[in-house]
Amino acid sequence: MTETSHSGPAAHTQPMADPTPIGLICLAIGCAALVPIAFGMSLTPAGLRTAAIFCLLFGAGGQLVAGVGNLLNRNLYGGTLFTSFAFNWVINWWVLDGLSRGQVADPVVVFAVDVCFLIVFVVFTYGFGFFSSLLMAFLVDIDILYVARIARHLGGGDWTGIVIGVCTVALCAISLWIAFALLINPVAGRVLFAFPGPIFRARTRAGSAKGPVDAV
Repeated sequence: MTETSHSGPAAHTQPMADPTPIGLICLAIGCAALVPIAFGMSLTPAGLRTAAIFCLLFGAGGQLVAGVGNLLNRNLYGGTLFTSFAFNWVINWWVLDGLSRGQVADPVVVFAVDVCFLIVFVVFTYGFGFFSSLLMAFLVDIDILYVARIARHLGGGDWTGIVIGVCTVALCAISLWIAFALLINPVAGRVLFAFPGPIFRARTRAGSAKGPVDAV
């Protein structure tokens, strides 16, 4: 993996090290905490509270660090995605903590927000195709997860829970793979974790925005 910039300063001129691996590893840990919940296990108050604190510290905290760091590095794409994720993980913490005490979030409000998130992620999916097919797969997985969430709101069967669980596992795995590619490949001096290139090619490179991952 060699250092390249998608249309901005080289990595060594940035005010801080690339925080993307922090966000991805924390995302993976948050997803791991949700896997038992997604498959219907650990639904006790203790299990819900345990998952909630991982969502708050790793899901929200880790991705907020990554989001703010990417913005400071003038990475609008990564900064926008991670920061939005961070606030969404605070909601995950709030919902799980409430469930542990028998309080349920309003389903109509949650449904409306899920629809909005799906629209945002579908557009992001297209944009990530200009940077890497792996990043696009990362977003496709999230798209499918939100389609299943929306289907569950509309009365979908047990399949929705299975899809959500599988997508959560896949999101954890893809997040770790990308993080390892960013961390281990430069140290090893060779590609141990493949990071494929873009699917789409832009006609022009306007502005100074950089992609979510700038070392590919």
